[in-house]
Amino acid sequence: MVTADVSAPAAVVRTPLAAGPPELDAESRGRLLSGTHHDPHSVLGAHPVTGGVAFTVLRPYAGAVTLVIGEQTTELDATGDGFFSCVLPLDAIPEYALRVSYDGRDVELEDPYRFLPALGELDLHLIGEGRHEELWTALGAHPMTHQGVDGTRFTVWAPNAQGVRVCGDFCRWDGTAHPMRSLGSAGVWELFVPGVGEGDLYKFDITRPDGTHTVRADPMARRAEVPPATASVVTRSSHVWADEAWMTGRTQRPVVQSPFSVYEVHLPSWRQGLTYRQLAVELTEYVADAGFTHVEFLPVSEHPFGGSWGYQATGLYAPTSRLGTPDDFRHLVDTLHQAGIGVIVDWVAAHFPKDDWALAAFDGTPLYEPQDARRAEHPDWGTLTFDFGRREVRNFLVANANYWCEEFHVDGLRVDAVASMLYLDYSREEGQWAPNEHGGRENLDAVAFLQEMNATVYRRNPGVVTIAEESTAWNGVTRATHHTGPGGFGGLGFGLKWNMGWMHDSLEYIRHEPVHRQYHHGELTFAMVYAYSENYLLPISHDEVVHGKRALVSKMPGDWWQQRANHRAYLAYMWAHPGKKLLFMGQEFAQGAEWSQEHGPDWWLLDPSYAAQPDHAGVQRLVRDLNHRYRSAPALWERDSDPGGFAWVEADAAGDNVVAFLRHAADGTPLLAVSNFSPVVRHDYPLGVPATTGAWREALNTDAARYGGSDVRNPDPLQPAPHTSGAFPARLHVTLPPLATLWLCPE
Repeated sequence: MVTADVSAPAAVVRTPLAAGPPELDAESRGRLLSGTHHDPHSVLGAHPVTGGVAFTVLRPYAGAVTLVIGEQTTELDATGDGFFSCVLPLDAIPEYALRVSYDGRDVELEDPYRFLPALGELDLHLIGEGRHEELWTALGAHPMTHQGVDGTRFTVWAPNAQGVRVCGDFCRWDGTAHPMRSLGSAGVWELFVPGVGEGDLYKFDITRPDGTHTVRADPMARRAEVPPATASVVTRSSHVWADEAWMTGRTQRPVVQSPFSVYEVHLPSWRQGLTYRQLAVELTEYVADAGFTHVEFLPVSEHPFGGSWGYQATGLYAPTSRLGTPDDFRHLVDTLHQAGIGVIVDWVAAHFPKDDWALAAFDGTPLYEPQDARRAEHPDWGTLTFDFGRREVRNFLVANANYWCEEFHVDGLRVDAVASMLYLDYSREEGQWAPNEHGGRENLDAVAFLQEMNATVYRRNPGVVTIAEESTAWNGVTRATHHTGPGGFGGLGFGLKWNMGWMHDSLEYIRHEPVHRQYHHGELTFAMVYAYSENYLLPISHDEVVHGKRALVSKMPGDWWQQRANHRAYLAYMWAHPGKKLLFMGQEFAQGAEWSQEHGPDWWLLDPSYAAQPDHAGVQRLVRDLNHRYRSAPALWERDSDPGGFAWVEADAAGDNVVAFLRHAADGTPLLAVSNFSPVVRHDYPLGVPATTGAWREALNTDAARYGGSDVRNPDPLQPAPHTSGAFPARLHVTLPPLATLWLCPE
């Protein structure tokens, strides 16, 4: 806290008093001391009275308090319990300051109770309506100049509290001297504290309805202490953005018609010990070289338990301080943008942890969580769900989605655990849930919230994308909110949906020994039955390489050579398949061990001194080539959501373990992808192709020696031969390498 420390006590000049100290009624005194006064400004500060102006100050532990009006000073009378007061014969309330003595040391400061509210009526109206789309500008801690004085405005929503006090390192964590006032009927409490500024720590001391106290971190804090410490931190941004070209360019083409390959990253463990600013250098260089179009960060909101990977957040508006300040995170995003890399963050609106210093029963009652315990408890994670039916909570979450897009320029939100939000009976047994008003299992409040969130984010932030991790057959996840589907619901309004069905089926297929794959061939082809029912993203995410599921390469059958060959063939099949792409860190170089947030990816596998380094470097080289060739081939991304952009060439060759299909760009340019998931070379394999004027050539071969393969190639251009039967007018005769995927393009 910024104060004037007066080294030697100034001489006190006693001015004539109109009367003795003003009498403070016992009720007001008791409510102020117990933290239950809703309007401390009506008692503390300066107020006109008969015969002058009364001054009342509450400063526990102070030895003396002196009133400073210009050159004049007046010592206030101590009336017990930390109260000091006097009445001066003045015609109007003057500007004044306080000189407070603590153990012989004088501190000069402004009186917080001489200031008008620093929050406007429009803000309060919008908060009450649940429609404040920039809620972070109204609630929380905001350094500012108010009535010509520098300080911080503290505001918090706690509608059921008897009283709220702000405390922090500026008052030695005793909030007695800083009770807040209740503003209107919106449940908002406010106090402007002069002298408090950036970097100061704070919390809210809340008096519950039963009279007990709870000290809470700020739900709207934009910065938090480094865990395990839990205080909120006053902050303001001074970052100057330099990504205008990126922000303008991202609006030029819809995401569904753009290249979109995502590198999923857990920032604290990607390379342990790196800060946001160090990651801005190393991560940007790595991703740019690897060719991914975007990065996706596991949740960066502040969370107390690192082992949750960020999925149990307590500070939804604060980037985790483990890696630096909010401006440091802005610098990371800015740097990635300047390198042409988009940024997606995982966003958790489904649930929150029960820590007693955070959101749970925040003001002594269920506030952010539903009052009905059957809805409040999330059985899977021992957490609490948000009350999507309460307008203020819905506003808190919708504004938070806007906040990340607007304050940090993120390009997308991947919304976690959407299925758990949509269904009232999710992971619940009979008797553990109550149906909706129509007798159904759908959570109507969650549906309305997701629709509002998506509509608001897209309206305010051109070029962003919202992505649903939704694992059921809910109809219309990526349908527009105003288009009603067969179930009577409008679409949820997401831009993309994770294709969990493709992921589960394709991984189930690939884990089998090749001799058995013919009996599971449908698991490889079934995804095309529903591929255009939503706008899909194909995820090989962190969830698939932890908790005994094994790393991607370790899911593959066979010896080490065959595992890597399967791994490479699978990735190229994935990159050619309709849908956007996501790959979790470590899988791009065939890490064999599961991911652990304790140590991150096994980078030592790429150390040249390691004997098997060429094996891992070969897979890494393939992923780099996949990305760069994918980006340069519109056939692979321009019509991901258009059935006309895909055609099966060979879907039924189960006995051969072969699939082949064509992808078409908007201008008709084709690309032929063929995967041979058997360990034998297939010579002169016939594949139908459209009529072209020239030969076809290999654009990519996962069996190439540079990737660690056996280098079975089609070195010469392949000439199509006329063929009158079947769906295609021409046929290629191709050599298919073992356990490999080829991409072929017309010359």
